[in-house]
Amino acid sequence: MSASRLHPDPHLDAAAAQIRAAQATENRLAVDAFFDEPTNTASYVIHDPATLRAAIVDSVLDFDAASGRTSTASADAMIAFVREKGLTVDWLLETHAHADHLSAAPYIQRELGGKLAIGREIITVQNVFGKIFNFGTEFARDGSEFDRLFEDGDTFSVGSIPATVLHVPGHTPADLAYVIGDVVFTGDTLFMPDFGTARADFPGGDARQLYHSIRRLLALPDETRLFLCHDYKAPGRDSYAWETTVGAERAGNIHARDGVDEDAFVDMRTKRDATLAMPKLILPSVQVNMRAGNLPEPEENGRRYLKLPLDTL
Repeated sequence: MSASRLHPDPHLDAAAAQIRAAQATENRLAVDAFFDEPTNTASYVIHDPATLRAAIVDSVLDFDAASGRTSTASADAMIAFVREKGLTVDWLLETHAHADHLSAAPYIQRELGGKLAIGREIITVQNVFGKIFNFGTEFARDGSEFDRLFEDGDTFSVGSIPATVLHVPGHTPADLAYVIGDVVFTGDTLFMPDFGTARADFPGGDARQLYHSIRRLLALPDETRLFLCHDYKAPGRDSYAWETTVGAERAGNIHARDGVDEDAFVDMRTKRDATLAMPKLILPSVQVNMRAGNLPEPEENGRRYLKLPLDTL
């Protein structure tokens, strides 16, 4: 059963049909998670068992804020797994420009290949944060750092397994959910039912948009598996978790379960967001991730530098 809708949504209907068709086949998407505890991020290597074609979702570049040092242990673990399984990576998928970790996509792309993709609204993020960081005209703000800019309803495939893109803004303007076979990678839009939903107070965020994006995802078939981008261990839970279902979210999400209306959600989200500190890596993360994970070019002394705008966020 799906959540009721006021307006036709052909892209959502296509995604739902894709999910039901995939559930009826034996060739199901293989999903392997890699959890980075310092940033509470779940990254994924996914592949088609029939063809061994693969994609990587929301990879992490290790970053020590105190020293400014980067390292690649998290990405190297994913690379080693891909090589051990004999997979061919066709896609490096970003659900949005993350504010809590740096993307390792360019490093993985150099090692394994694949096209780097994100939502077209990354251009909005680039314009907003380009001003915040006072980037000059050398920063194009047109998404050209990425190989593919997806729009709502776009389709692609991982091997023989079809995929549909859903635009789910609210947390940021550029958030995407990737429906691949019979599973969905939700990015930051939803957390585990006992933890709730993403914040909506970053520049360009919108709690009402987030509510509608959540209801859109929860209109997919109840059995649809959802793979989340983060987990923080809700009170009373001692282990990390990053997989749930549409049905479980509709029945039990503490912020957005069935019966929570738009105004109640927006009121809750707005009040809750006002109590939250900025993510500790938001300033380094966003200025790197909106460049597709590419670090700034070295200056004349050979060193790279990140900007920290004061008294801004």
